Amino acid sequence: LGPLEQHKPWNTQGLSGVQGFLRKLWRLTVGDWSEDEPTKEEWKSLHKTIKKVTEDIEQFSFNTAVSSFMICVNELHSLKCTKRKVFEPLLIALSPFAPHITEELWQLHGNGFSVSRESWPEWDEKHLQESTVVYPISFNGKTRFTLELAKDLSKEEIEKAAMADERYAQYIQGKTVRKVIVVPGKIVNIV
Repeated sequence: LGPLEQHKPWNTQGLSGVQGFLRKLWRLTVGDWSEDEPTKEEWKSLHKTIKKVTEDIEQFSFNTAVSSFMICVNELHSLKCTKRKVFEPLLIALSPFAPHITEELWQLHGNGFSVSRESWPEWDEKHLQESTVVYPISFNGKTRFTLELAKDLSKEEIEKAAMADERYAQYIQGKTVRKVIVVPGKIVNIV
């Protein structure tokens, strides 16, 4: 409904969105949980959410915290996540916002006591760091394709990778390359 301090007329239309979110959460987390280690994307989604929600609670921005949970559940759903190491901290963080459903899910998966008695989850910056960069590859200033490369590559390695891509040849046919401009972390422009 927006920031807590703003006046808002009561409107029940927002309830259907919340109900849809809670149903999606239920479908995602009600099945068997895997003890496998989460993927890099699953860790990132969880830790990004914990960080955002923690900061939002401190600022009384509850509407954006709820939005972060919705984004996370959508991401985990698309990743087909079933990992206990992701769901437990997510349910703990969500419990102040949706206490009944999180308590039910917590108990369904054999956890003792109450989800509300658990310590608030901490986010880990290492899961928030990007290890790759998506470079737009431009020819004379027009982006023709993108290339995902390791974040720590040198200018020369980035240039080499761009020129080694099979799509490079189709844009360079019959032309002479005069200059390759590489801005690490941003763009590759071939003139």
